[in-house]
Amino acid sequence: MDYYMGYITVFPYTFEPMFWLWCKGQTLPISQYSALFALIGTTYGGDGVTNFKIPNMQGLEAIPGLHYAICIEGVFPSRP
Repeated sequence: MDYYMGYITVFPYTFEPMFWLWCKGQTLPISQYSALFALIGTTYGGDGVTNFKIPNMQGLEAIPGLHYAICIEGVFPSRP
């Protein structure tokens, strides 16, 4: 199944699935994640020149042991 890049969901795993990052507010380099940056920009922080941040959703899980993750490689959403 293909997910849209930037899609956020919950996983019950103790490991990050391939093409996903835990939503822990990490700072990412724009040069490495340019497509994701094109979608979310500096909404969650970063300087917008060399880096940006993904959301920090730690502690918001409905059930302990679950982890929010953002899709970093997938279908780039298009507008109608």
